[in-house]
Amino acid sequence: MRLTRRALFGLPFAALAQQRRRRPNVVVFMTDDHGAWATGAYGCNEMHTPNIDALAKGGARFTRAFAATPVCSPSRATYMTGCLPSAHGVQDWLVPKDSFGGQAKGWLDGLDIFPEVLAKNGYQCGMVGKWHMGHDESAQRGFTYWATVPGGGGTFKNAVYVKNGVTAEYPGFKEDAIGDYALEFINKQSPDAPFYLQVPFYAPHTPFDFQPEEDRAHYANAALTCFPDTPPHPNQNPGLARFHGNKEAKKSYMALVSGADRNIGRVLRLLEQRGWRENTLVIFTADQGYNAGHHGVWGKGNGTWPFNMFEESIRVPMIWNHPNSIKPGQSITSMVSSYDFFPSVLDYAGVSAPPEKRRVGRSYAAFLRGQKPRWDERLFFEYSYVRGVRTTTRKLIIRAEGFPSEFYDLEKDPGETANRIGDPAYAKEIATLKGQLEKWFHDAGAPPIGDWRSTTKQNLTVYGPYPAKK
Repeated sequence: MRLTRRALFGLPFAALAQQRRRRPNVVVFMTDDHGAWATGAYGCNEMHTPNIDALAKGGARFTRAFAATPVCSPSRATYMTGCLPSAHGVQDWLVPKDSFGGQAKGWLDGLDIFPEVLAKNGYQCGMVGKWHMGHDESAQRGFTYWATVPGGGGTFKNAVYVKNGVTAEYPGFKEDAIGDYALEFINKQSPDAPFYLQVPFYAPHTPFDFQPEEDRAHYANAALTCFPDTPPHPNQNPGLARFHGNKEAKKSYMALVSGADRNIGRVLRLLEQRGWRENTLVIFTADQGYNAGHHGVWGKGNGTWPFNMFEESIRVPMIWNHPNSIKPGQSITSMVSSYDFFPSVLDYAGVSAPPEKRRVGRSYAAFLRGQKPRWDERLFFEYSYVRGVRTTTRKLIIRAEGFPSEFYDLEKDPGETANRIGDPAYAKEIATLKGQLEKWFHDAGAPPIGDWRSTTKQNLTVYGPYPAKK
């Protein structure tokens, strides 16, 4: 049936979706070490992120989205599998020999990854950017296009990429290569089959060694008001301490965010030019959050020793944009986790994954369809010897083997300045949350927190004396 203009604009969004191809293209943009606070869409007016902000304005912005783990490799593995670190086995960032080369392992082997599920359902899948989950230099299951710099970091200038098995230096800005490869993948696609494109940027991760002048120019006279200059935290990771309060580091961080945003714009423009934008779901998120002066910390979960679960470490931007299918201008306040991402993407695309008892996530696609599903406002977190549970107003952080634990009343103390773990006034609440945390992890197949090392065989980074002194 041919829709007239009057009929088209008279239909609700759910009905419009039925008129579209059942399986949309999917493009997922992911930044690295990027807190939700560090975009215009989430309140940092100095941050030049026009393309991210436009996605939020034209789609759904989750105001309380979180990463289950505040460090890159395990967090990315959770996005890919819907499983916790104790299930997928990656409990910290992968050192180079575990991530690529002859000694690397397939850390996600034995678990479904959602791009592979999409590929089995007719999607052409490409990955351009940071993988950092093992065998980085080789195309992983489901992908037919692959371009990456093996490992988790390295220079932002003249980086050496492996593209479809061929190694070559890319002259110039590392993130521009990601944009170029993304455009190449899209231009190879046929209108007869849906595609999935994964675009994980390296920005704004350290090192801050290079940013194009066009991205730095936005911040020549910036007041840098989004960066708190609080006194350094006593547990600050010494390797990152030099960035705390450093004006140049702040501008570099912002310029790297803008460099990623600029390349997001390039991809969106090509989708428009090809006539595919309205049939493409675009998602923007980050692997985990980041502190840039918040709590006196520069860094993420491993920005302190012992590791932290501060809000800025775990809260991420999460924006879904699909013209004429997802109602624009939404702010979704329900709490969602990176372990919910796997089922949500597949549910939205109309694809089912084989059952997996280790998968703990739930689909939030119903929110994006304009529905109001029953939703337990409770999330769980895991990072090596640290586990946590967060409700809408409370957060309990439990650490193993002599490390201190924490409890915050987020209603009275949203800045997490007062640890109430020993406060008798909260003893009953703490006991209840601790019981819920232990039961949830037990039901998910995780060992007791003291046995966390039994769940991984990776080479763990040594941050300081272990166990730390109380």
